[in-house]
Amino acid sequence: MTSASAQVPPSDRVINGPTPKHAQLREILRRTVERELPPGSPIPSERDLAETYQVSRLTVRSAIGKLVEEGLLSRVRGKGTFTAARRMELQLYLMSFTEDMRRRGMTPTTEVVKTATEVPPTPSAHALGLAAGSPAHRLVRLRRADGVPLAVERGWYHAGRMPGLLDLDLTRSLYVQLAQSYDLRPDHAYQTVWAESADRETARLLGMRAGSPLLVFRRVSSVNGEPIEDMTSWYRGDHYQVTMQLDRNTPDSGHHPHYGGTR
Repeated sequence: MTSASAQVPPSDRVINGPTPKHAQLREILRRTVERELPPGSPIPSERDLAETYQVSRLTVRSAIGKLVEEGLLSRVRGKGTFTAARRMELQLYLMSFTEDMRRRGMTPTTEVVKTATEVPPTPSAHALGLAAGSPAHRLVRLRRADGVPLAVERGWYHAGRMPGLLDLDLTRSLYVQLAQSYDLRPDHAYQTVWAESADRETARLLGMRAGSPLLVFRRVSSVNGEPIEDMTSWYRGDHYQVTMQLDRNTPDSGHHPHYGGTR
């Protein structure tokens, strides 16, 4: 028996038996994460775990993969595997991503993935009140906090109300620039929320595996009743949770919640 395995308590050893070794190791790792490791802690490498528990790296990879799927662990490309961080509350009100992250004591950064001025799909054209064939600004951005990718935003913006938008520094807070350059301050939005599995491109941008859970928000924002933005945001499901305040207002009561994600 190796010195590494000798340090493992008998109750936390992987043995030959009816229960597959990857399932045994998964439960051992689950107990370790839940009892001993705070959120955001790194776990040992696959090689170290294989040596400690005297199993193959394929067994380790299978056990870790299941815990990643469950959201207990999170892989960060190029850095390793970590215990999942506590989920941040995603507040449903109009606040910029930059302001929200700074309020949490985190450093926000933005990467512009794609920009274009082109004819939007019909749903977005309708949302923005555009005539058929009219162009809009398209903007795709990756949002990070403390270097960790948190969200991918793909949006359409009313070109007639914000000419030259794509020439601005879009790594900065968009809402701040809308106010400074166009005197546009979104004051109302309708937002739809749903769950979705990450496609390959979104997963690549967020450093996740394809099929990982996401929270998706589609928001149409307006200024003085005029729509200017149709934005869909994909947030990492292992980093966010949503809390909403509910009341007994009916849909036709005239009391509509002012929804908003983060920009």
